[in-house]
Amino acid sequence: MRFESFAFGSIQIDGKTYDHDVVLDRDVIRKRDKKASRQFRSAYGQTPLSLSGKIPWDCRRLVVGTGAQGALPLVPELRREAERRGVELVSLPTADAIALLEKDSEGTNAVLHVTC
Repeated sequence: MRFESFAFGSIQIDGKTYDHDVVLDRDVIRKRDKKASRQFRSAYGQTPLSLSGKIPWDCRRLVVGTGAQGALPLVPELRREAERRGVELVSLPTADAIALLEKDSEGTNAVLHVTC
């Protein structure tokens, strides 16, 4: 995958611009479905990344881009599940996550938050 740009509210991958969070699952790009995680919104101030969503676990490393300011919360159970599955979980601001993916994406899936 070729990351062409990232700005608050959008990301461009392989010539296509997405104005929503994306999930990169073995070279397939899909929209992050936040519905299942909305139940945690009041506890975190926004919809966090939780086990309720479709997490792309079929990888050795899962990179989570936590937004332009790094504000996307991850529920604690997500880290425990990654450990249980033997998946390295890396969470960092989305621009840094993109840089990491550009450098080394082998065996890596990602969830990239495009706002906050």
